[in-house]
Amino acid sequence: MTCAEVARVRRARAEDLAQVARLAAEHAAYERAAPPPEDLARRLEALLFGAGPVRLRCFVAEADGGEIIGYASCAPEVSTWDGSEYLHMDRLFLRDGHRGLGVGPLLMEAVVDTARELRLGQVQWRTPARNTDAIRFYDRLGARAREKLRYHLPAD
Repeated sequence: MTCAEVARVRRARAEDLAQVARLAAEHAAYERAAPPPEDLARRLEALLFGAGPVRLRCFVAEADGGEIIGYASCAPEVSTWDGSEYLHMDRLFLRDGHRGLGVGPLLMEAVVDTARELRLGQVQWRTPARNTDAIRFYDRLGARAREKLRYHLPAD
């Protein structure tokens, strides 16, 4: 497959969410993380298309024929450190066999375009230190890394 075989990168629609949830499960396995909840598609639908202001945005890379081969999700955040807002890219994932073909930059372009649309001056994200392929990809895009640990504390 080449980048030319990707029909487009577009905003996710409700009917895409089952495929996005499957990709999220593949992504979790790839990153050696716990699998997403069984009802992820329903949860994403509420976040993307529910009542109230929609903060989350999700983009899909769709191959010719309609197969969704990747996704990226992002939402605006605030940094008290900088006193500014930025776009946090929560996820970017491409299915095996579709990496290194020019699809990742198309997803990144959709995320960066969203930051511009929202008048946010920066996109930030995290990737595991062991994900050397992703690190090389982000470095080639001109991104700069800052080392930090990510902590989780249950609130329920």
